[in-house]
Amino acid sequence: MKADPDLDELATRAATLREMLERANHEYYVLDAPSLSDREYDELFRELRGLEEAHPTLRTADSPTQRVGIEALTSFLKHQHLVPTLSLGNAFDDDELRQWEGRVSKLAGKELQESGYVAELKIDGAAVSLTYQDGVLTKGATRGNGSVGEDVTANLRTLREIPLRLKTDKPPAMLEVRGEVYFPFSDFERMNEERARNGEPQYANPRNSAAGSLRQLDPAVTATRPLHFFGYAIAEPGNTLKLRTQWQVLDLLAEWGFPVAPNRKQCASMDEVVSWAEEVEQRLRASLDFAIDGGVVKVNSIALQNELGTVGREPRWAIARKFAPDIAETTLEAIEVNVGRTGSVNPYAVLSPVEIGGTTVRLATLHNFQLIRDKDLRVGDIVQVKRAGDVIPQVIAPVVDRRDRHAPPEHYEPPVECPSCGAPLVSGQDRGMLYCPNFECPARQLESLVHFASRGAMDIRGLSYARVAQLQEALVEVAGEMRPLVRDAADLYDLRVEQVLELDRFAEKSAEALVESIQISRAQPLSRLVFALGIDHVGEVGARLLARHFGTMERLASASVEEIAAVRGVGEVMAESIAKWFADPEAQRLLERLRKHGLNFEEPDATSGTALQGLTVVITGTLPTLSRDQATALVEKHGGRVTSGVSKKTDFVLAGEAAGSKLEKARELGVAVIDEEEFLKRLQESD
Repeated sequence: MKADPDLDELATRAATLREMLERANHEYYVLDAPSLSDREYDELFRELRGLEEAHPTLRTADSPTQRVGIEALTSFLKHQHLVPTLSLGNAFDDDELRQWEGRVSKLAGKELQESGYVAELKIDGAAVSLTYQDGVLTKGATRGNGSVGEDVTANLRTLREIPLRLKTDKPPAMLEVRGEVYFPFSDFERMNEERARNGEPQYANPRNSAAGSLRQLDPAVTATRPLHFFGYAIAEPGNTLKLRTQWQVLDLLAEWGFPVAPNRKQCASMDEVVSWAEEVEQRLRASLDFAIDGGVVKVNSIALQNELGTVGREPRWAIARKFAPDIAETTLEAIEVNVGRTGSVNPYAVLSPVEIGGTTVRLATLHNFQLIRDKDLRVGDIVQVKRAGDVIPQVIAPVVDRRDRHAPPEHYEPPVECPSCGAPLVSGQDRGMLYCPNFECPARQLESLVHFASRGAMDIRGLSYARVAQLQEALVEVAGEMRPLVRDAADLYDLRVEQVLELDRFAEKSAEALVESIQISRAQPLSRLVFALGIDHVGEVGARLLARHFGTMERLASASVEEIAAVRGVGEVMAESIAKWFADPEAQRLLERLRKHGLNFEEPDATSGTALQGLTVVITGTLPTLSRDQATALVEKHGGRVTSGVSKKTDFVLAGEAAGSKLEKARELGVAVIDEEEFLKRLQESD
């Protein structure tokens, strides 16, 4: 029977689509560098799904369409691991870590020094094992008792970070990849807030959330949970890979398409391991968006690992260096607020001091008043607090079971007046926020002045938060009345050296330097000034777009909401906020005073060339002389727009050394590629 040539073509197209979609998944979820837009991805996915529905024989086990879509289960089957998963012994301090090294050294001798160690983060999630046959994912199971786990293949397929096919042309016939499924803190917070709004019980911690999400009988439910994965080990009965070190294992996992936890390190000695553990626990841990409960220290040489073997169910060649918990329980003593530069009233928690991760915590952010309602936080509650991912810790949830049932704490009621000026508070467009509408509110003015002087805005050197507060607290007589020496940004430009000298901790040189720095700032371009004004929703990028489009403060101030929203990169919310700000009489008086002080109300780049007018450009690789920011500025200066992903709408790609996947994508789509020399030549010819 002859093969159907049309079906052969469709099979080739389906294979191409599978490859493109899995590459896009890897770029988006693992590399955080997408080359496809969401719309392009969706179009390719729909095309593949249509082919498979019309021709079921084209559907394969590693197709992206199979990540979700099977029937819900009634129970989980048992799964026998190819190689048993072991439990780690624990070291709770540096002394216990060195004692472990002493025991290993007696068995390994000089070989241990030659091997060294690999130190990895110990992810606090749910351990899983992934079975690949000829490079295709066939089974996924929980750790279980180490020998037998539960088959949760359908649920693990929903994790886009887990490759359905290994990125290699020569996969082993059979292997297991070991790793950890975890829940990022940011996603955990969002999910708990949503559950509270729906009247559902909140999860206690991210680890329980990850484990519970994996054990959903309906894979469609698991697919709605933002689970993530890190790989850390390979179990291969045939040992065809011939890997020599644990470091090679981690590198190979990354090559195959698995995300590997950051901050790992090869250590030549135990002193290096101890230094690494201190750095992670004391500094790096707080910046992570996922939970860790320590580090894992492994002998690097796999041959030496095999020689050392196991004792009971613990490997001799690895140990967990446990850290102090980063989640603790304490009493919510009070909910207080401060006022920001835009008038936002920001609630925060005052806590009974508690030790978390080696630091005493007394304050925690609460974000907004809706979050307080959603979590049902009450003064007097015992609450869970975490110190990870934020400089100021966060309150996770109240421990409802520990409330006094007979006399529970009262529900929290948000303030109705500004704590600084007494003005009635108003609700904002953003959910759960309250605002002080008084333009002259002292608290707003303090934060506004600090922002106005900051490096990204007017860059007034020497005008710190404490200095601004000092200028606000100092009084001066004007028309027979006493008022603050500096109330708003325009007052800064009235300052004289002799006035500053009267303040504490100012000598003649420092007073002269401050006044000079203030006067120098008048020359900053319009884009800096627009950002410095502190208009709600307007950041540095938005201010630059507005300044380059309108060219002068007068044109921007008189623009309608529709005209502002028409600026590429400016949305309706930002446009409404800008128009509202410029319509405020107090803002108009401030601008008039700033104009009289000689501040720059024009954007120098606004009248530049139009060589790239309306063009979409992608910049990739390392350019010979221009930084990425400089190249972006030149594109925008000449009327173009820089985007992150290459598509058919891209007019050209500006490529340097090590351009990578974006260059390949441009060639696939037939998009023009130019180097820096050609780029600069086009701009010069236009000028």
